[in-house]
Amino acid sequence: MNNQNKKVLVFSILFLMISVLEVYGTIQNNKLLEFIFKPLITVSLALLYIVSVKKPSFLFISALFFSFWGDVLLLFPEKYFVLGLVSFLLTHLIFIKIIRGFISQLDSKSIIKSAIFFIVYFGGIIFLILNNLKELLIPVIIYGLVISAFGTFALINYKKSKTTENLWLLIGALIFILSDSIIAINKFYSNNTLLESLIMITYIVAQYLICKAMIAKSIKEEL
Repeated sequence: MNNQNKKVLVFSILFLMISVLEVYGTIQNNKLLEFIFKPLITVSLALLYIVSVKKPSFLFISALFFSFWGDVLLLFPEKYFVLGLVSFLLTHLIFIKIIRGFISQLDSKSIIKSAIFFIVYFGGIIFLILNNLKELLIPVIIYGLVISAFGTFALINYKKSKTTENLWLLIGALIFILSDSIIAINKFYSNNTLLESLIMITYIVAQYLICKAMIAKSIKEEL
């Protein structure tokens, strides 16, 4: 095993340990564990990504940076929920820009066909939580449209090139949207501990799959 592979193994284990401890903290409602390990999820992923590739993408590191701040701000959901929303909004906008760079040709027909599912799904979530949104209606709608665009571009990207890494990217996007949907339901419809645990599990899996896709794409370009 060469030095790079050792580093990848070490940071993979580190990411796994941090993720397990964060999920355990969420299940046990242990705020200390959550405050320690939640911000470290994206930090450990960034380190794993950096040691895995020769030329790290500034855009992807930026997406993880804004995810980090989103995680930190959402540790204080009553005070900083909107700021956390903005941080993850920027994350998704960067993901869209990254994926758009993978798509050589883009036409309105493919966008509309791929967007239908996400718009219908988003509409269903809004319908469910509408009565409780109040002054957050516009911010949540904007956020929902952006994550719908994220899913749309990930689906178009996979349709145009059905590679394993594009599949990981698509599944990561879908699970990220699921995680955000559970956040909306948990905050504006039915709050419970089980949903909080599902939020973290889906979020961690989504971020890992997107990172895994980015690593695979970078390695393929380096060959």
